[in-house]
Amino acid sequence: MSGTGPRENVFPTRMALTNTKLRLKGAQTGHSLLAKKRDALTTRFRAILGKVDEAKRKMGRVMQLASFSLAEVTYATGDISYLVQEQAKSASFRVKAKQENVSGVVLPAFEVDRVAGTDFNLTGLGRGGQQVLRAKEVYAKAVETLVELASLQTAFMILDEVIRATNRRVNAIEHVIIPRLDNTIKYIISELDEMDREEFFRLKKVQGKKKRDAEAAEAQRRMIAEAKVSDDFTPEFEGGGDLLSSKDEDVIF
Repeated sequence: MSGTGPRENVFPTRMALTNTKLRLKGAQTGHSLLAKKRDALTTRFRAILGKVDEAKRKMGRVMQLASFSLAEVTYATGDISYLVQEQAKSASFRVKAKQENVSGVVLPAFEVDRVAGTDFNLTGLGRGGQQVLRAKEVYAKAVETLVELASLQTAFMILDEVIRATNRRVNAIEHVIIPRLDNTIKYIISELDEMDREEFFRLKKVQGKKKRDAEAAEAQRRMIAEAKVSDDFTPEFEGGGDLLSSKDEDVIF
């Protein structure tokens, strides 16, 4: 029987068939849109994955240089942490956040805004000033790289979760919803065809019965008519069937 398999419990009518076809068309359109969204997100995900790998490698190199620079400063000037803490009145770096829309998914992006006029000009005046400036620039580059990596890593995690959810929806529509609606449509069509055949057979039986009833009525009418005619002619032949033996009365002209 057509329409076997998982289907919805609906009454097989033409209105239900129309509604199910509309739902199937909507499911197919949604599947197409979600598939396009998944492809766009996957493309962006792979691009971000490459940038994350590059940023992590860059972060490793920058932190290595920053560690060597700090070792040089410590060797040349000693511990300058207390001098930095005394001169630090406001933040030298500020992180600004913005949003980026990728196929309906909002991805946060962070940018570094370096505030001018907050340099530690007095640090390193006694000795090791060149090493202090080099360490400051290297650590500034490290902070910028770290913010860039944080932005990419955040977008990476969000896209990973969204792509998984989109894949689940696409698979559910493709392997559950669309086959169920297809089976429902096949079931309704088969039931409607069966009802049409039953209606055609019923009409044929009704027409056959009417025809037999009409023929029986016509035969009965003919029998009644023939019986009436035979009753009208019976008295003329009451004397017998031999007309020569009967005598007519004398007729006087």
